[in-house]
Amino acid sequence: MNQDQQALIESVAQDVRARMAGDSSHDWWHILRVWNMAKHLCGVEKADTFMVELGALLHDVADWKFHEGDEAVGPRVASEILTEHHVESRVIEHISEIISTISFKGAGVATPMRTLEGQIVQDADRLDAIGAIGIARTFAYGGAKNRTMYDPDHKPTLHQTKEEYFHNNGATINHFYEKLLLLKDRMNTDAAKAIAQGRHQFMETYLQEFLNEWGGTK
Repeated sequence: MNQDQQALIESVAQDVRARMAGDSSHDWWHILRVWNMAKHLCGVEKADTFMVELGALLHDVADWKFHEGDEAVGPRVASEILTEHHVESRVIEHISEIISTISFKGAGVATPMRTLEGQIVQDADRLDAIGAIGIARTFAYGGAKNRTMYDPDHKPTLHQTKEEYFHNNGATINHFYEKLLLLKDRMNTDAAKAIAQGRHQFMETYLQEFLNEWGGTK
């Protein structure tokens, strides 16, 4: 990146930080982790750093989960921010496309990314949804939404449409089976796939311990 692009990145980062006031599962620190991971993956995969960093910074600036399921709000707000910063239209279109496609929308719903830059941002976001951080974020979000921690009488559902997934209100533990444990096999880049292996294993170990303790066997 040149100096002008770097200055713009820093300015957008300040703008995004000022806007992120959600619960701790989707706050500025989530953005910062995804930003850092995206930069790491970008260095390995040799993608356009400017596009990757903007996509990572703006990917959750207006998440549909906190806007009544409105999938259009994220790309719209990101476009407004980039327009205010006088970013050229082709960059805005690319970032909007990344944000429109990034989210997991159900076990039976494909969400392919067209560009390497989009794949990297998607991978970075999904890596933050698994492992130790992913576990913490999942319970933070469940608590914010007043969801039951676990109910053995209600089994996980592998949603086949985004409408089913968007309207799901199941127990927090079910979310591991409905999304988090599926992400390892949905990584795009080799660099992300390698990182996902260890984080996935950590979640499996955690879930086994959770269920053992729940059942009173340990």
